[in-house]
Amino acid sequence: MNRQLVVSYVLLVAVALAAFTIPVAFTLTDQLRGDTEESVRREATTMALLLANDDAPSRQALARMAEAYELETPGRVEVISARREAVPPLPLPRTAGDADFTRALEGGSSVRWGPSLLVTVPARAAGQRIVGAVRISYPTGELNGRLWQIWGFRAVLAVGVVGVAAALGALAARRLTRPLRELREMASRFSDGDLTARSPVTGPPETQTLARTLNSGAERLEILIAAQRIFVADASHQLRTPLTALRLSLDNIADGVDDEYVREDVEQATAEVVRMSRLVSGLLVLARAEVEVAAAEPLPLAEIVEERLAVWRVAGEERGIRFTAAGALDSRPLVMASSGHLDQVLDNVLSNALEVSPDGGTITLLVEPQGDVVELDVLDEGPGMPTAEKARAFDRFWRGRGLTGRSGSGLGLAIVKQLVTDDGGSVALRDAPGGGLCVRITLRAAAPRSGG
Repeated sequence: MNRQLVVSYVLLVAVALAAFTIPVAFTLTDQLRGDTEESVRREATTMALLLANDDAPSRQALARMAEAYELETPGRVEVISARREAVPPLPLPRTAGDADFTRALEGGSSVRWGPSLLVTVPARAAGQRIVGAVRISYPTGELNGRLWQIWGFRAVLAVGVVGVAAALGALAARRLTRPLRELREMASRFSDGDLTARSPVTGPPETQTLARTLNSGAERLEILIAAQRIFVADASHQLRTPLTALRLSLDNIADGVDDEYVREDVEQATAEVVRMSRLVSGLLVLARAEVEVAAAEPLPLAEIVEERLAVWRVAGEERGIRFTAAGALDSRPLVMASSGHLDQVLDNVLSNALEVSPDGGTITLLVEPQGDVVELDVLDEGPGMPTAEKARAFDRFWRGRGLTGRSGSGLGLAIVKQLVTDDGGSVALRDAPGGGLCVRITLRAAAPRSGG
């Protein structure tokens, strides 16, 4: 927008300069050429009057005037008689037979512009009789130099004015667009999760009204999210406490009952309580992911991947499942994500992959930078997932064909999608090249840290 404003301002100044400067320059050029032509014609006419007198004193005066003219100006005087002969004491011109002299001897005048200005006039005696012709040849080099000075001075002046206009236009454009830049910065911070971002109320009335509206909406949204966070915290406490107490009570009952059938019922009820506790925990994690909007920051993806793999390798040792990392981890890519989000995402995805992987299988994490994004693929060697189920896999409580184990709540991938989406990324399911499932997590790439 700044560039467009500056270009518009410069174009306006350039058009104004062209509209006023070029016509003036043409007028000055025509005036200078006209003055020169008029001066040369006047001198030629004066000499023609002396030639028309046709007496000795007039001829001497003509000779002295021609000599003085050639000494004081770069011009040259040529005179012929009506018979195309020399007029003593002046020499005979070498071009006495050209068209200009012919026309003058017939009674007409001529003016020709070229390397020299040629003005030819007839000399008329009494009774309009033509007695000769006078031609002055005046070089135009000096005149052209003055014309170039006129045009050059105006061209330099125009360039200077346009340059000053561009500088002033840039300052004016930055001043005019400063409120918009502040609004954009506020919106950018707000979209990254900084709910305290506000825009200064500055600039023209329109931008002030817009700033007040955005600030008011941001304040209401911050209050709403704060209330939701309080609700999630209270729900976490209020739901977990009775479930924990219920499980302790069932354990106590199981310890004091000898009847096998009663004990079996108690164990079944305990399993359901455990499942409900896990379901509540998953719902609370998902609720926090939906409510908490943290600002994204550059995070080292390779370090987070290596840290989570170190944890999950221990979990996979019992079944002989290997966890490996591949791709561009050596380049240490940075991604934009909220603190703690990637850890939860990888834990949920790796937990699902471990559940469906066969004993002795391999789970691979592949990192590939792709321009302004970084793709993180988690590939397992499990049974995979049909296309119809992939479309529903991110729905809450959806567990497919029970491949994630009896303890699954159906909230893992829903939490993954929520966390990744909050950080401006995306997640998708596709078939792994060697069979199994590939969970592709696409994250925004961050600029490398300076001095690192």
